[in-house]
Amino acid sequence: MSEWEIALIAAGAAILGSITTGFFTWRASHRQTSALISTVQATFLEQRRVRTEERRRAVYGDQLTAGQAWELGATDGEARTLSAFHLVELEGPDFVASAALDYASADPGDESAPAREKYLEAVRRALNET
Repeated sequence: MSEWEIALIAAGAAILGSITTGFFTWRASHRQTSALISTVQATFLEQRRVRTEERRRAVYGDQLTAGQAWELGATDGEARTLSAFHLVELEGPDFVASAALDYASADPGDESAPAREKYLEAVRRALNET
């Protein structure tokens, strides 16, 4: 073999090696980028879920506080209960809003205890589903 042939084979091998290395490097970086994007999306979705749950807990708690104030005969209890109910209605789900309406509509005192328990059960169920 002549020196030219050896030089051409060596150059061809170097070029082929560079192309192969570049291809595998590109594939690896593409996989890493996809994994990073998936991780970021999962993080954002989890943060959104946590914020939603925190907002619901606050709204559900406000409804419970307003209902208890109403039960105890607070002068502004009915208005606070209605306002809190509307927030629960906005946050949902429907079964919690329905239980909140039953609780807000019950007569104060001992008759409201079953409605309060039904509301608490609905809230626990909704929070466990998220």
